[in-house]
Amino acid sequence: MHPAYSVIFFTTASGAGYGLLALLGIFAASGLLPADRWLGVVGVGLAMTLIAGGLLSSVGHLGRPERFLGAMRQWRSSWLAREGVLAILTFIPAGLFGIGWVFLNSTQGFFGWMGALAAVLAGITVWCTSMIYASLKPIQQWHNVFVTPSYLVLGLMTGALLLVLVTRAFGVYQGAFGWLAVLAVVAGWAVKTAYWRHIDGTRPRSTLGTATGLGRLGTVRLLEMPHTEENFLMKEMGFRIARDHATKLRRVAGLALFAVPFVLALAAALGGPVVGTLAAAGAVLSAGLGVVVERWLFFAEARHTSMLYYGMAA
Repeated sequence: MHPAYSVIFFTTASGAGYGLLALLGIFAASGLLPADRWLGVVGVGLAMTLIAGGLLSSVGHLGRPERFLGAMRQWRSSWLAREGVLAILTFIPAGLFGIGWVFLNSTQGFFGWMGALAAVLAGITVWCTSMIYASLKPIQQWHNVFVTPSYLVLGLMTGALLLVLVTRAFGVYQGAFGWLAVLAVVAGWAVKTAYWRHIDGTRPRSTLGTATGLGRLGTVRLLEMPHTEENFLMKEMGFRIARDHATKLRRVAGLALFAVPFVLALAAALGGPVVGTLAAAGAVLSAGLGVVVERWLFFAEARHTSMLYYGMAA
């Protein structure tokens, strides 16, 4: 599939934003974060900015952006519509949670429940985002059990790294934040490695014989290409990336998204205020680069079954 930069930004930015929002809601409601006004401004403001920026980017990717409200009515059958509805609904408790924290210096009681509700809705929204891709049976690299855990754990991981940085910067860091980030990096590494192994080792479900229904008659071959030049379908669904190039990018993603953040997250968890803050900032920057590469690969390595009709080998 052709990697669209707007969708890459949407899934990475909103995933980190939802991860940070969920952790802020949980830890503030449980009393592990103080109801400091400027901490709320920066923490909740950063989460909401990432979420809103990602959502606006996704709307811009639509062929007819003005019709997105109409598309929301398809929530009974469309994961994209469900994600949109939940994304909008999440702003309600998140906004109330932020108002209580910033203007009333309160994250308990009603506002604590709003923070917890925002955390739950954030997780469900990321799940719906993953299902947009995991539900597509014609794309084998997406229709598997590793896609949804990958989206969830990477959202949690990037959100946890942001939480460590914000709390370090404000001097309200707790050891639980740092160790959560370390564990999230390890979990993300394990899930992503399992995903890559799965798509590399799984036999194709479809061939030209099964796609045409003629396989029972013998070997099916393409007589000639349907087009003499590349068309829109081939460009969008038949994007090719060389195996050597993909392998190099996987190494870059593994290093920037997991290896470096793991070391820096440990340093942030064990170091003093200055070292911990610098390490947390480095972990966020490295993970930001790594998750963009990982998400680009997620799209670039996917193949739509329809490309069998254009001579692409299964």
